[in-house]
Amino acid sequence: MAGLLQPPLRIISVLHLLLAHFCRGQFQLTGPPQPIVATLGDDIILPCNLVPGADVAGKTLDWTRPELDPRFVFVWRAGQDLVNLKNPSYKGRTSLFTGELKHGNISLKLSNVKPSDGGRYKCYIPDLNTESFVELVVASRVVSWPTISLSRLDRNKGGVVLQCESAGWYPEPEVFWLDGEGNLLSAGPTETVRGPDDLYTVSSRVTVEKRHSNSFTCRVQQNSTNQTRETHIHVPDDFFEVQSSSSSTTAGLAVSLAVCILIILILGFFVWKFKTKRSSKHPETQVDGVTEEQKEGQQLMTHETVQMKDLNKGRGERKTENSKWPLVTRKRFKEEKNMLKEEKKRREEAEEEVQRKNQELQEKTDEVNHFNLNSII
Repeated sequence: MAGLLQPPLRIISVLHLLLAHFCRGQFQLTGPPQPIVATLGDDIILPCNLVPGADVAGKTLDWTRPELDPRFVFVWRAGQDLVNLKNPSYKGRTSLFTGELKHGNISLKLSNVKPSDGGRYKCYIPDLNTESFVELVVASRVVSWPTISLSRLDRNKGGVVLQCESAGWYPEPEVFWLDGEGNLLSAGPTETVRGPDDLYTVSSRVTVEKRHSNSFTCRVQQNSTNQTRETHIHVPDDFFEVQSSSSSTTAGLAVSLAVCILIILILGFFVWKFKTKRSSKHPETQVDGVTEEQKEGQQLMTHETVQMKDLNKGRGERKTENSKWPLVTRKRFKEEKNMLKEEKKRREEAEEEVQRKNQELQEKTDEVNHFNLNSII
């Protein structure tokens, strides 16, 4: 009799233990130990399973994000999906595998992943007072390879400035510069721009000097998504030499320009000195806007006209005597007139010399500006 009762008692004991185990909340929800990485636009599954497995189709099941308002990502009540309780950003994008609920699988399917979906998700069964968490990391689908370009020359440090840029990143990446031996280089702060699609564009600059290999690397990486892109560049030795020679050439042109200016100033001084000396030898006093020399010339011309009239009327010795004086005055007037012409000619030659020097100075200035522009380019 005791032997006949033993199997039913065993079954009852097992059921009792299972019921006690269930009532004490010994069921646990389990999730992945590592973050789930999803690509923008993809569909992703956030794992969550009840251990040991049991049918949870008739229970209350919640998927939430505590930092959102409302916090519900998915709500299951009495075998139905309560869409009205969901956060608006998740409507039409979350679902459960209803056929797997009887096995305790309440994993969440998230469609068309967005940048804002990244974060911590909570899987929760209130009736069993058990929960599990899943971390979702969202990564960009396609990122551009970094491009390295010569930004400018750095004459203060005696090197060149390289610029690196890469686009299409999510989350925000880091930028590193390395030399040919793999050593990190000290660079300026990274510039970051977030576009309307929530993707990041990063750029960085570094000043490099002439080295053994002149090879440099720009590396852009995102640790949480394990994405890395890098580009290499080699700067020829001739480029550093051109930079050095351009500095010395610029200094030489500056000295030449200063010498030309000094020569022009000296020539101008001598021209002024010459004019001052000439004016001191032949002073001209103006009275009522007419110089003494002009007045004397007018008097001579008037007197000459009178004498010519007398010559037509007079005869003999009087005609010979009176004709000598106009000849003397005419000769003196011509000499004075020739001196004025010579002085005017010298003045014009001096002005032409000054103009020629100014033109040479302008050509030197244009040459310096043109060379500096080519050096920058």
